This record gives sequence, C-alpha cells and structure tokens, in this order.
Amino acid sequence: MHNRVNNLIEINKKINNKINSLSILDYSPKIIAVSKTFKEEDILPLLDFGHIHFGENKVQEAISKWSDLKKRYSKVKLHMLGKLQTNKVKYAVEIFDYIHSLDNLKLANKLASLINRDKKEIKVFIQVNLANETQKSGINPSELRLFYEKCLELKLNVVGTMCIPPENEDPKKYFKQTIELNKSINLNYTSMGMTNDYLEAIEYQSSFLRIGSGIFGKRLR
Repeated sequence: MHNRVNNLIEINKKINNKINSLSILDYSPKIIAVSKTFKEEDILPLLDFGHIHFGENKVQEAISKWSDLKKRYSKVKLHMLGKLQTNKVKYAVEIFDYIHSLDNLKLANKLASLINRDKKEIKVFIQVNLANETQKSGINPSELRLFYEKCLELKLNVVGTMCIPPENEDPKKYFKQTIELNKSINLNYTSMGMTNDYLEAIEYQSSFLRIGSGIFGKRLR
C-alpha cells in the first residue's frame, strides 16, 4: 500500500483512539487532505483508496490540477483553504465545493453574486482572526455576528467558522473560542486543526481537520 495511504490510515486510527478516549458519541470529523504543491501522481493513491475531501490554497493550481480529476472522481469535494482574492472568485466557484476563507464583505458580495447567479451549491466558512494578528486575514470576533447577518442577507450558505491559532501558543483556547463563537450564531460546523494540532481540535469536536504534511510529507515548494 502507498505510504501516503498508510499515513492517512494511521491518522484515522489516532483520531478514532482520541475520540474513544474522550467517550464522544456520534462524532466523525472529516479529514481534508491538503494537497497544495503536490502533483496528480501524488494524489491518485488517495483518490483510488476512496478519500473524498481535498484542500488547495491557490485557485489557479486547483484548476490546473483538479479540473480533470473531479470529472474522473465525481465524489471528490474540494476545499479552498487559502486567501481568496475577489478577482479569482469567478474561477473559484467553478472548481471548489467549500470555501474556508471568507474574510471580508467585498469578497462576500462577489461570492454571493456568482454563486447565486450560477446556482452553485458551495458551503462557506467565515475565517475568524481570534488573536487579531495583523499578518493573518479574518473577521474580528466582535464583528462576527454582524458580518454573518450580512452574509445571510446575501443568501450565502455559511455553515461554520474557520480558525488558525497563533504559532507557538496553546491552540486549545482558540479552539474553545471558535466553538463558543459558532454557538453564539447557531452554526454547526468548524474548520479547526492541522497536522500539528488536529488531536487537540478533536477535543472540541472540530468538523473538518486540515491535514497536509501529516499525509503527504514535506512540501515540495
């Protein structure tokens, strides 16, 4: 069996063991295999194994890599994880099933315009900037409710929130804060946890775990 498939199997085992240790019932998080920078040949073993959820950071890379693959593997769900520029939205809505990085009203307006016009079924996460880091995008938690209400007015299908905790800090307090924010506006899904902290994210029942190097190994570039 291919080593990347073995990596995925091992991660699933760790996830299941963690869930069992916490005695959590009816909880099954989805693993997004973050395939950015990796080529089709690197992804195919996971596709042939039956994995469904994959993530990319750049629109153009996703189009060149996934346009054909999504036709061949029709069950695949592709997630946009990186910052989405408004001039790339028209391409993004053609290839992605989920967008995890909605972070401003201009982007919300552009997404809504094209999604509603083309009758796309795209699920959206609002990215929150929990630590108010200047180098990161995201909605300030104090502005989340108002921003979410504007998204509803635009008829965007917002399903949850996404967070990236600050480096070198305990991620748990940020996961906890994200869960609390979600509950405050009655959202059901969270996008939390990456290769280094996905087991901690499970303690807060993250819906989607974004795992790249844990599956694919070191980035190629």
